[in-house]
Amino acid sequence: MDYVIQPLTATDEPILWEMVYQALRVSPDTPRDIVRQPEYARYVEGWGRAGDTGFVAYDAKRRDELLGAVWFRVPPGQREEEATRELAFAVTSGHRKRGIGAALLTQLVKANPDCSAVRISAAPNNPTVRLYERFGFKIVQQSDRAVTMKREI
Repeated sequence: MDYVIQPLTATDEPILWEMVYQALRVSPDTPRDIVRQPEYARYVEGWGRAGDTGFVAYDAKRRDELLGAVWFRVPPGQREEEATRELAFAVTSGHRKRGIGAALLTQLVKANPDCSAVRISAAPNNPTVRLYERFGFKIVQQSDRAVTMKREI
């Protein structure tokens, strides 16, 4: 599959709402308003503030078809240079395990070489954690719902 990866812009908040939904969708009956719950909305609300950065992948032939996105942001109230950024990551169902996630993550890491710590709200056995380990990140703190990963830069 051919795809194009582009940087997210301040106007891409609607894309991120859709990507959060895609990450949470476990069945066709998953309600769309699930993304508005505070534990999920914090990854999107007010997108475009200082420290927000990421990438989105589209089908190269059908530019309106979203394939995935990866982004992180500094948690509210923290200074960018001191914060552990929170990572959000989604590849749409049907396009997973095709290298899109790895390509997105490669772009994010290359564009932010100074970012040595990320927090992922996912169980330690989530495939995203394994993917980040391939990029040199190691788990330094974990609970059953989130891991903090760091890498030497």
